[in-house]
This record gives sequence, C-alpha cells and structure tokens, in this order.
Amino acid sequence: MTTGQGSANGTGKQVEDVIVVGSGPAGFTAALYTARANLNPLLLTGNDYGGQVSITYDIENYPGFPESLSGPDLIERFKAQAEKFGARVEFDYVSEIEFDHHPFVVHTSGGQEYQARTLILSTGARPRYLDVPGEKELTGKGVSYCATCDGFFFRGKDVIVIGGGDSAAEEALFLTRFATRVRILHRRDKLRASKILQERVFANEKIEMLWNTVVTEVVGEGGKVTGVKTENTVTGESGHLATDGVFVFVGHLPNNELYQGKLHLDEEGYLITDRKMRTNVEGVFAAGEIQDKVFKQVATSVGQGTAAALITTRLLEDIEAGHKINVTVDPREFDAPRVHA
Repeated sequence: MTTGQGSANGTGKQVEDVIVVGSGPAGFTAALYTARANLNPLLLTGNDYGGQVSITYDIENYPGFPESLSGPDLIERFKAQAEKFGARVEFDYVSEIEFDHHPFVVHTSGGQEYQARTLILSTGARPRYLDVPGEKELTGKGVSYCATCDGFFFRGKDVIVIGGGDSAAEEALFLTRFATRVRILHRRDKLRASKILQERVFANEKIEMLWNTVVTEVVGEGGKVTGVKTENTVTGESGHLATDGVFVFVGHLPNNELYQGKLHLDEEGYLITDRKMRTNVEGVFAAGEIQDKVFKQVATSVGQGTAAALITTRLLEDIEAGHKINVTVDPREFDAPRVHA
C-alpha cells in the first residue's frame, strides 16, 4: 500500500497519490476519507470555495445537526476535519487536466503543475441564467443569484424570485427577513419544491405566487433594476411588474469546462459515472453535482465523495501491487449500469 507521501517518477517530479478537484461537500469528504487512508491527498479548491452550499444560509437537513447551521460554517467544519487527518488544501484554480496519459497532469492558474495517480473530480455546478435582455447588464445592480449574499441590501424593498424548486422556495423564505414583499414567478401552475418548503411558502404572508409566468426582460433605470417584463405561458399575454430586485433560481449548469472532449458527458453536460463513481478514464472518479443531476443534496454529495474515495483507495492498492493504468479502458464496460442510466 502506498504511504501517502507520493513518490518521484522517471523525471524526478513528485507524483501525488490523490488530487481532489473542488471544495464542496463531495470534495472535502473525498479528501477526508483518502486522508484517513494515509494517502495525504491534495485538494485544489477552485474559485468557488465551498461550492453551492457555501451560499446557503440555513442547512436544516444535514444529519447530526438538529440545530441548523450555515453553509459556510459546515464547509469550514469539513475542511478542518479533512486537514486534521492530513489532507492538504490549496486555494488554487485548475486550468487544465491531461487525462490521456498516466500519471495525470494537473495545471493551475497559479502556475503549478501536479502529477497524480488518481483524480477525484468534484467541481459541482453553477446557477443557470435566464438569458433575457437586461439580465447581464443589471447583475449586481438588482439582479442576483444568491439571496443569502444580497438579501440584506433589499431591506424594506419589493423583490421577485424566479423559479419553482427547493432553491427558489428557500431563498424566497430567506428574503422575507428583509423585503416587504416577495413575489415568486413560476412558469408552471405548481411548485417543484419539497412539500415542507411549499407549506412554508404558502403560509408566509409576505410571499405572493404568480403562476404560469416567465420573465422576458429585466428593466432598469439609472443603473439599477426597476422592473421586469413578463409573459403568461398559457395565454401569451405580456405584462410588466415593478420591483427593486430580481433573484434567479432556475437550475444549475455543471462546471465541466475541464472535461469537454476528454471525458464522457451526458446530454446535459454532467460527467457520466458508474455505481463506483468511475468516469470513462481509469483512475479518474467524480462525485457531487458535477455528476449528480438528480439529488443535489449535501448528504448525497457526501455519500458520493465517500464512495469515490473508497474506490480510489482500492485502485491505489492495485497500482501498488503492479496494476498498470490504461487510460483507453472504459471501466463502465465491466460494471453495473451507470448512475444516470
């Protein structure tokens, strides 16, 4: 078994046993488990430290914490625990990965080059935009994708939330702490959010629902949002709503720029993995929202990070015993159906 200190290859460069790319729940969990296996993993955080959970105000459904805690607090606990067992955390952004030979080579925007026997990819996802006129120009001037980040600035204001899932419901509820009125615009006639969140939304006197409604333009004046143009998805009728802020929660896009043309992605751009979190390149694993378009929960990301770490550890044992990585082999050819099948 490897000692976790890495070793030099034929060129004299240090080769890491494990590099984890991404610093969300899946990434830190993978780092924790590989650290406890004495593999001394290196975790590269990326620009979005903590991932989506880091901009979540209250987390009430993570096991073991009956008192809610904030996303940033949870991430700091993840980091401290991983580092306690030997994980190394570098605040750097991965700019390129060479998957076509082994050891793999990881380049960062900080000018570093690392070699690795195995990789665990946990780069997560990012908010999906409306792509309507005015949205880009008024981002940061009334258009936001994070209520927990910007809600304070809308104290005593009127705001609109766009979306119908858990994120839209959670953020709308959070905004009622500051705004005098919160209107949720949803393109359908019912929410997709969980039942308990729907109950909270409908019971909150500050929240109004506008069904079958989409935004066609964000309107501003003097460099700030003043309203939105809308369209009814049933009648086609156009309208205008005055508002001070627009909060967009209409889904996410996987952060897959490093993998395009190199690893297998599904039709929506998520990494395809099998039940053992393996990608189509042997020695490369993925966990969290970069490969999970179904559950998208902290708890499921933690579980996926655990699985990726355990299988990574077993593969490193095989490598130590003489197994040679073949980057042309698709491990899904000899395993159970992949998670997205």
